[in-house]
Amino acid sequence: MSMLSSLFGKDDYPPSAFYFKVVLGATLGMTDASFQEVSGMNAELDTETVIEGGENRYVHTLPTGMKSRSLVLKRGIAPFHSPLVLWCRSVFELDFIVPIVAQPVGVYLMNVHRLPIRAWSFANAYPVKWEVEKFNATSSEVAIENITLSYTYSNRLI
Repeated sequence: MSMLSSLFGKDDYPPSAFYFKVVLGATLGMTDASFQEVSGMNAELDTETVIEGGENRYVHTLPTGMKSRSLVLKRGIAPFHSPLVLWCRSVFELDFIVPIVAQPVGVYLMNVHRLPIRAWSFANAYPVKWEVEKFNATSSEVAIENITLSYTYSNRLI
């Protein structure tokens, strides 16, 4: 049995979606906080319809480029000193006095041995929406914040 098959054995397939980590470029590889959910990890093309002159049986659908991309991070409201909170504050609360700093973001799906079994990188990400979910006096749920990041492109690494 090879080392890779022992690290990525049959216990890792199909992978579970509940054990993952998110790493921001500004945190120097450290995880910022525990996230409840990550969504928006997709790729989709914009297309245009072209009708060919003289051929009326069908139309062509041609790619024009990638659709806008958004990565949504959902977690309990983080402390004031969190690198992600500081990054969001620099974008949303400083009235563009300082330039928006884009940074790479990594999402890693982990196995039971705390090793990444799948990984995605998101280039030039920056916050475009920072939302606190509603508070409800009749519920005992954790206060949640959603942070939407726009990014240039993504790659699956593993």
